[in-house]
Amino acid sequence: MRFEILYALVVFCLVSSITPGPNNLMLLASGVNFGFRRTIPHMLGVALGFALMVGLVGVGLDATFSRFPALLPAMRYIGAAYLLWLAIKLALAGPIGDTQYSGRPLGFLGAAAFQWINPKAWVIAVSALTAFAVSENYTLSIVIVALVFGLVTLPCIVVWVLFGTAMRRVLSNPRFVRPFNIAMALLLVASIVPVLTEG
Repeated sequence: MRFEILYALVVFCLVSSITPGPNNLMLLASGVNFGFRRTIPHMLGVALGFALMVGLVGVGLDATFSRFPALLPAMRYIGAAYLLWLAIKLALAGPIGDTQYSGRPLGFLGAAAFQWINPKAWVIAVSALTAFAVSENYTLSIVIVALVFGLVTLPCIVVWVLFGTAMRRVLSNPRFVRPFNIAMALLLVASIVPVLTEG
């Protein structure tokens, strides 16, 4: 892969990984509610799970969706339903340290599996492979795209978790945490709208 293509890929990964989306909003909320250390499995699941998804889609899983075209829309709607369920849980979450709030952070496997039903992840994966997997050495290109995503995504999502962790003190006050959780839930719902309105 030529340097200019690699550079463009890194920039693409950075922009797509740092901008708001279901993963980053969930990580922000997890940082607020559970702290940095307890969110580490969630972060690793996102970064490694997405890199694996990019690699598998690149080596031929996309052919499965071409053969069974109803599968991808079904997965998108399952993802939207899951995000809606998470948004409801988040909106109803109590203050940090509230004994009535018994939620747990999303684990490694759950976060990795979530990539397969995350609408933004699919758009990014297909766009990256279409733009940066060069035909002269396609297999190597797929490996490079997947590795770059894994390496670039992790520090980007760490920023979101650190931001959430930094807000823990303010949001330990019930007057602030409920509006915050509701706002995060509404943003998650807003991220679903493009999926549900797609023709």
